[in-house]
Amino acid sequence: MSSDGDGVRPARPTPGMLPVGSSPGLRGFARRVGRFGLRAGWRIRLWHGERFPESGPVVLVANHSSLLDGPVLFAVLPRGATFLVKHELFRGPLGWALRKLGQVPIRRGVADRGALLTASGVLRAGGVVGVFPEGTRQGTMAAAQHGAAWLARSAGARIVPVACRGTARGSSRWRFRPGVDVLVGEPMEPPRPGRAGLTAATERIRTELVGLLAELDGSRPERDDPDEDLRGNEA
Repeated sequence: MSSDGDGVRPARPTPGMLPVGSSPGLRGFARRVGRFGLRAGWRIRLWHGERFPESGPVVLVANHSSLLDGPVLFAVLPRGATFLVKHELFRGPLGWALRKLGQVPIRRGVADRGALLTASGVLRAGGVVGVFPEGTRQGTMAAAQHGAAWLARSAGARIVPVACRGTARGSSRWRFRPGVDVLVGEPMEPPRPGRAGLTAATERIRTELVGLLAELDGSRPERDDPDEDLRGNEA
């Protein structure tokens, strides 16, 4: 597995590639500040960032271990995503900021047609939509849903699985600037027509994410050695 160094290519989305009310300028600023701020607390390493499509609609599908996953992926991936975020967070100043950054509130446990239509519009304009298919911060793929596959099919978007490890601190001993690894998988073509196509795509998403997580889990211990020089690998 090889690293890409910074791994971030400039990619300014056009207004149509973001939800109404978003601020492309604020979004770009937040990504730059986010990369700087995150590096102060974590050693964040992006692996195979070159796999992420430079243009065209993309549904980014990632595991969810903590609230830090979204900010990390938003900041360090080559193209900032419009994430589907639980609507409970869209209150007060935080809600204002999330909307300006192009994030979309979604109600969990129901078919939130409005959120899905907004996300589909972003994809049709050539943007990137991020989905955590578990719907909760369980860190496993057991409850993967059809939503990501449906979005990809509705807009003819490729699906890119992304694994993130190291954001959940509760199960590991404290250390200064712990390592956080982001591994980008190979892009997948849009699902085939019909329910069977959605089912097959959902299962493949689950399988790909499980494989990426296993790859990270199998290699992280030796790379998390605090004496190892990883400056060339950090995002």
